[in-house]
Amino acid sequence: MHDPASLRTLHVNRFQAEPAIFVAPGRVNLIGEHTDYAEGFVMPAAIDFATLAAISPRADGKIVVYSENFKEEKTYDAAALPPKGSKHWSDYPMGVVSILAGEGHAIPGFSLSLWGDVPLGSGLSSSAAIEVATALAVSSVIGANYPGPVLARLCQRAENEFVGANCGIMDQFISANGAEDHALLLDCRDLSFKLAPIPASVALVIANTMVKHSVAGGEYSTRRAEVEEACAVIAQHRPEVRFLRDATVSDLEKWGGEMSPNALKRARHVITENLRTVAAAEALLNHDMAELGRLMAEAHVSYSRDFEGSCVEADAMVALAQDLPGLIGARLTGGGFGGCTINLVEKDQAHAFAEALAARYTTEIGIVPQIHICHASNGAHKVN
Repeated sequence: MHDPASLRTLHVNRFQAEPAIFVAPGRVNLIGEHTDYAEGFVMPAAIDFATLAAISPRADGKIVVYSENFKEEKTYDAAALPPKGSKHWSDYPMGVVSILAGEGHAIPGFSLSLWGDVPLGSGLSSSAAIEVATALAVSSVIGANYPGPVLARLCQRAENEFVGANCGIMDQFISANGAEDHALLLDCRDLSFKLAPIPASVALVIANTMVKHSVAGGEYSTRRAEVEEACAVIAQHRPEVRFLRDATVSDLEKWGGEMSPNALKRARHVITENLRTVAAAEALLNHDMAELGRLMAEAHVSYSRDFEGSCVEADAMVALAQDLPGLIGARLTGGGFGGCTINLVEKDQAHAFAEALAARYTTEIGIVPQIHICHASNGAHKVN
């Protein structure tokens, strides 16, 4: 997609006004799952799937939002914004508008056209791309200029407070702050970050299992409660431990017996995943792709066995990739219980890898997967 000219034409034809256009990417997480709410580390990369937002002022006090993906238009009164979401696609852009209004900005009328190619429901964060693209677009009409990390926090609040989804900061942060040909190591405690280069010879191959198990919503809450249970046990002995970010494997060896077996396993995943994520950034900085691949493999085993956040299909997708030419590392990415795997692959073998993996998965599981060959892209920005 990535065709601002087509979106410009669409917007002009629909609203008879010349728009400003902004773009915000989706993301894939290379390593660091379920560490964000433990104030730990994650390492995502922005990808070349994105949402485009075209915006132009209106004189009638209305906010009109059109989605080309859904072929649907919604109209709101700028002076009477909805207080919360209605479980509709428009909740994501309107949540951003609501948060900006809550920051004290007077919201004028405007027309907003959205058009994206981030696959919905794939775990590549289409919602964050919509939020960040909208935030940049609306900021332009209200005269606001937020730094990327602040913009990301506002968009996270839109999803938490307006949409009602209890997401962490990672998706919005990487969409707002990503950099071409780099992954981003984010400290979820203080939002400090550093960029780690991905070699030009490496492709990001994202393999969608086409499965998203319905238990995921409840399982997420259960896992999070188990993580907090483990932290509470350690904190009884080390009061300075507020989150598992502050805990160690040694703490688990000393006091794991006081936890439920599941809480112990979840904590072991989170604590070791934080260590792996920091080590993975160092591996990229040191151009040590073999070490990065080893860490990704270890991360998948931990995610599958200790966190129990995988499924038969995702485990198969990772296993079927292991002996394919060009593979550097593979693991399940995202919230778990289905979704996508991320495969780092030598670029010159990426197409053959993708075809072979799709064929193997179709034969083994009986489902035809979607496989996307991507590269790490820039974060959100205005399109010239």
